[in-house]
Formats: sequence, structure tokens, C-alpha cells
Amino acid sequence: MTKRTRAKSRRTPVAPHLVQGADPESYVFDPNAPKSVVSFIAYGADKFIEEKVSDLTPIQAQLGKWPVIWVNVEGLGSGELITGLGELFHIHALAMEDIVHLHQRAKFEQYDENFFLVAHMIDRIEKDPNLDGTHSEQVATEQVSMYVGEGFVVTFQEGPVDATKPVLDRLRKGRGKLRSHGADYLTYALIDSIIDAYYPVLEIFGERLEIIEDHILDAPTRKLVANVHESKRELLTLRRALFPLREALSSILRTSPANFSPETLLHLRDCYDHVVQITDLIETYRELCSDLMDVYLSSISNKLNEVMKTLTIVTTICAPPTLIAGIYGMNFDNAASPFNMPELRWHYGYFFALAMMVISSALMVVLLVRSGRFSSNGKDEK
Repeated sequence: MTKRTRAKSRRTPVAPHLVQGADPESYVFDPNAPKSVVSFIAYGADKFIEEKVSDLTPIQAQLGKWPVIWVNVEGLGSGELITGLGELFHIHALAMEDIVHLHQRAKFEQYDENFFLVAHMIDRIEKDPNLDGTHSEQVATEQVSMYVGEGFVVTFQEGPVDATKPVLDRLRKGRGKLRSHGADYLTYALIDSIIDAYYPVLEIFGERLEIIEDHILDAPTRKLVANVHESKRELLTLRRALFPLREALSSILRTSPANFSPETLLHLRDCYDHVVQITDLIETYRELCSDLMDVYLSSISNKLNEVMKTLTIVTTICAPPTLIAGIYGMNFDNAASPFNMPELRWHYGYFFALAMMVISSALMVVLLVRSGRFSSNGKDEK
């Protein structure tokens, strides 16, 4: 990934089709958004139907005939179809604006008897193996908007990331309490499914950080530092996606909407606890990333100290021979004075100088060994 690509990926996404000074209740569809795929699900205690629809006629024909109706829209590129759904279910214009203009903060808003909720689904995409043999995961988040009323739930999904599939599978198989409860319980099930999708992603982050920590202690490299920075940036993305949802769930529990049963509110309180738990995990992993950077710097510093120690030992051992060689390399005329290096005239003067070099170096090695500078673990022996 080039520096320019990384810079683009770090920018906070904005909706390019927003117009400055426009009516706050106006909205413009993104021409680059994928075309909408609409699924119509209706169910009761003992019956269930599901079909893909290309227009609103089948939905209009079934309104009021089922205990619960769930309309799920994947992709926000079909403006006429989405506008028609807004009119059919009386979705407020401000809610429609938040549905169409993506990258909203997770929030909860009430419109008369209906309410609107924005959350963010998460998915992971496996990337190429790292230099240390591990596989990193890239986090993908997408907005999901829910408009909930008496007997119906309308969800709008940004793209292919779909954390609501487990709920649909439960409805198809008739498992659990979904079919015997109303739209409020379906809303809880969708929120719970979105929140549960964070756990396996965080588990991968925990395993990745443990592997990075082991490699940093053994052989710190710049690739590992890049992995730490990438993990920290993706954890920040998770925090931005999930942290506001805690406030939204708190608002639901505080206001207690009339179309929410006490049992559903009790289950939503459990969702709130899960959000708090996941948020704490995210903060813990972010702090661990900072600690890993400190460990990396400490490891690099220790390795540099080891190199300096080795160079110092070599220099210390070579210093006496260098001194002797420097002395006998001076240009003194021994014919001018009997004290000007008389050993230069000795028959064994050359061997005498070599012997002094070897002996002095050996004495330095003995002194270093006795002082514990040659310990195998890099620490002074006591």
C-alpha cells in the first residue's frame, strides 16, 4: 500500500452529495451506491413467508395481515424504491436523510409512536500473510438503519456486510421466541446480532496482538511496528462504530418506548452490557498496542546496547596491541641516541613486540571475564 493510498484510507469518510445550505429534510441519493435489493419477510406464530420484491405492490397487499412485517433493503442506489418505502411506512424526512446520507453516528430518535435507530455492522476481510507468517484482518464497517413501528421493522443496509442473516435463519427455521413475539423483539434480535458480530473480530485482534508481542520480543522489525499501527487504527474504527451505540441503547432504556414490552427492554439491557464489555475490550487492546510500541523501542534499545557492548569489548581487547604498534611505528633514529628504541636492533625484537601484543590482549580478556562482561545472557554475572 502506497503512502498516498494509506492517507486516503485514514480520512474520515463524508457524504460527497451533501449540499451546503440545503433544506435539512432534503436528501440526495448517491449515484454510485449499489442498486437496492428488497426482501419482504412476514411471519406469525405458526406461519412465515419470504420473497424478493422489485416494487412495493406485494408489500402493500400484505400490510395489516401479519403480526410482524420486516422489509430489508440492501443497497441504497434505487431512489424511487426507497422513497416509496418511506411514504408507505411514513418514515420521517429527517430519518430518510440519515438513511440516505451514510456515515452517521449510531443514534436513537423517536418520531411519535415510531422510532429510528442507526447502528454499524462489522465484518473482517483476510489480507495477505505478514512477514512473520501471521494473517492480518481488515475491518469493514457499514451502516444499518432501522425504522420501527407497531408491527413492522424496515432496515436499510449500506452494502454486502450483513450481520442480520442469523436472525433471518432463526425465522426460517422457527427457532427461539422470534415468531411468537412482536416487532420490538425482532428489533432486539437484530441489534443483538449486530453486537455479537464484534466478538469474533476482537478475538482475532487479541490473537494477532499476542503473536506480534512474541515476535517483537524475539526479533523486532519495522513490519511488526506497521502491524501494530494498523491494529491500533482499526481498533479506533471499531470504537467509533460501537461507542455511540451505547448511548443509543441507553436512550431506548431510558425512554422505554410504548411499543416495547418489558421483556424486550430487559433483553436490550443485556445488549447494553455487551456493548460496554466490547468497548472495554477495545480500549484494552488499544492500550496494549501502545505498550507493544514501548516493548519494540525497548527491544531495539537492548539490541543496540548489545552491539555497543560487543564493539566496546573488541575495542578494549585491541587497544593495547594498537598502542604497542603505534609506539614502534614512530620514526626515531636509534643511531642518534642509545635510548631511541634499542630493541629495534635486537635479533628477536619483532617477536618481542608480537609477544607483548598477545600477552596484553590476553590480560584484557582475563580481566573482562573476571568482571562478568562475557556473560551469555547479556547481563553482568555476580
